[in-house]
Amino acid sequence: MSKSLIDLISILDLEPIEVNMFRGNSPKTSWQRVFGGQVIGQAMVAACRTVEGRLPHSLHCYFILPGDPQIPIIYEVERLRDGKSYSTRRVTAIQHGHAIFSIMVSFHVEEPSAFDHQDKMPDVPLPEKLTAEEIAKQPMFRDMPEFIRRYYESDRPIELRPVELGRYFGQKIEDGRIHVWIRTAAKLPDDPALHMCALAYASDFSLLDASMARYGRTLFDKRMMAASLDHAMWFHRTFRADEWLLYAQDSPSALGGRSLTRGMIFKQDGTLVASVAQEGSLRERKPDASQASS
Repeated sequence: MSKSLIDLISILDLEPIEVNMFRGNSPKTSWQRVFGGQVIGQAMVAACRTVEGRLPHSLHCYFILPGDPQIPIIYEVERLRDGKSYSTRRVTAIQHGHAIFSIMVSFHVEEPSAFDHQDKMPDVPLPEKLTAEEIAKQPMFRDMPEFIRRYYESDRPIELRPVELGRYFGQKIEDGRIHVWIRTAAKLPDDPALHMCALAYASDFSLLDASMARYGRTLFDKRMMAASLDHAMWFHRTFRADEWLLYAQDSPSALGGRSLTRGMIFKQDGTLVASVAQEGSLRERKPDASQASS
């Protein structure tokens, strides 16, 4: 079993501490705050632990305060509804006695549908064409900043293979449409709920990049301050999070320090499995007084 798989399983494996209460831990990283996808995934696990016989179909959440990666997070579940077809749970993540995150998760029993349609998957290179070895053959690779290469090559629970590499060199993408192949770094158990929680974890990666791509900039830009404000996700069809999924993203609007981004997630065969929407805080850092006067 690889280290990445152990990390992901341990991140999502919450400790029950009381009825409707769970405790989650953060991995040992250099990050100064808890990754937003981690809190989404852990909160979903807490909700799933209180529901039987049905899977999540949607979630809506708010990031309230930055999470402290040095201490555990307490997840408190409220059982709001258990109907014939739907169940609803509200989960609050708590640290230092304060709510840092809140999520509503809705569950639905499987039922036949009179309607079945979906948008078409964008035509982009397959992940096999975007390996480190293939990218290294491209002339632009020599000029790619080292810290960006380290970000995508580092040992993390989620593998990322971005399609539009030119945006890391200042290329502007006028419509803000970008694409990233994602999957868990190692195989997961055959538990559909766990695969949903893993995809929810991964869904917060790179989403705000779609806003920056319009301007030929990235979230690696130290002049920028970016943070997720809220996040919504809908699950449409079955999938495995340990198989390559295309995360197609765009940003229809940004104004007043806030940016809206959207995403559709497809299997390699073109099946649309999930949709995502997120609003983020996106601001330029103010220069230091010493810099401003120089």
